[in-house]
Amino acid sequence: MMNWVYVGLVGLAAGFLAGLIMKGRGFGFIGNLVVGIVGAILGGWLFGVLGLSKWLPEGLVGSLVTAVAGAVVLLFLIGLVFKKK
Repeated sequence: MMNWVYVGLVGLAAGFLAGLIMKGRGFGFIGNLVVGIVGAILGGWLFGVLGLSKWLPEGLVGSLVTAVAGAVVLLFLIGLVFKKK
């Protein structure tokens, strides 16, 4: 049970921070949570493919950095798909 709380809190923080980094592209409470969790998965995959995961610290800081990086990439890709005219 605590694992899900940890994942939710990291996802929410990552989605919020990614929204700030991408200049207001947040999606509200639930949207940021989803963006953060999907971003964590994407970030973990990207860091693994690029060989950067061994350089990250373990624990909360590493999880948050990975999730924020993935969420920023996700918001960037969403921005490309749903570009405003």
